[in-house]
Amino acid sequence: MIHSRLILSAALAGGVALSATAQESNPAVDARQGQFQIMALNIGVLGNMARGNTEYDAEAAQAAANNLLTMSQIDQRFHWVPGTDNESIEGTRALPAIWEEGSRVIEIWGEFGTGAEGLAAVAGDGLDAMRAALGPVGAACGSCHDDYRAAAN
Repeated sequence: MIHSRLILSAALAGGVALSATAQESNPAVDARQGQFQIMALNIGVLGNMARGNTEYDAEAAQAAANNLLTMSQIDQRFHWVPGTDNESIEGTRALPAIWEEGSRVIEIWGEFGTGAEGLAAVAGDGLDAMRAALGPVGAACGSCHDDYRAAAN
């Protein structure tokens, strides 16, 4: 577990550094984009196994699921600073709706965490168990992207 956290910390630091070179640096945007890159990498590992693009590997599936669970536990308050939406600064696809009254972002983040917890509980138990548990994680991601992320140009 400690080894996974060290790798995760190093990857997060690298993702933030890469993001900062691609745009004017904004610490909140850099942090959340780095976090989402790590999440996408791990979801990709699991998704490729689920689709049969790569062979199921229980150890790798468990590591990816554990990483997602760890990411879901990071306090988000510093990542979502008002004024870091795509209408206020360049280099982000975050829509202003995130900060509006009635936004479901926090609720959806909780759904992601619950899904990640369920996935981490079974990811190493076989392909069918991993596939079933991956669904709620993907649903939470998709729900947030549909309502709170601008389309790619």
